[in-house]
Amino acid sequence: MGRNASASLSLLNLGPERKVNCYNIYFINGYVFHTKEYGHGRMTYNSGVCVKRSICSEFEVDYYGKLEEVIELQYHNEHNRVFLFKCYWYDTTDRGIRVDPHYILVEINLKASLRNVNDVFIFAKQCQQIYYTYTPSFRKDRSRVD
Repeated sequence: MGRNASASLSLLNLGPERKVNCYNIYFINGYVFHTKEYGHGRMTYNSGVCVKRSICSEFEVDYYGKLEEVIELQYHNEHNRVFLFKCYWYDTTDRGIRVDPHYILVEINLKASLRNVNDVFIFAKQCQQIYYTYTPSFRKDRSRVD
C-alpha cells in the first residue's frame, strides 16, 4: 500500500496535465448543471449556483453565482480527476443581498457583482443548484433566489 500511495503522490506532485476538458453540462450532487451560455433559451434553468461557506464563527456566508464553465483537470492518471466550476459571482455584502425575514427568500442585486475576484473557481462538489427569478417589486435590479 505504501508503494501505491507514494506513486499516487508523485503523480499529483507533477501537477495537472496541460490538456483540460470543458463541458456544457455536468451532473453532480443530484443536480444537472448547464453553463449559462448553453442554458440560454432552454425551457429549464440550470446555471444558478450557491456555495454555503462557514467562516470560523457562528456566521455563515453564502455565495451566489452563475455557472460559466465546467473544467476537468486530469492528474497524469485516469483516476485522478478534478472538476471545477468557473462562476460569475454576485456581491453578498449588504449592498448586494437582502434576506426577506418573513419568507426567508434571498434577494440579489444583479448589478452588484464581486469586483477584483481572483478566485472564480470552485470544486463542483461544493455547490448546490439554485434558481433565479425576478421579484414582483418596483426594483428592476433585484432577483430572488428559490
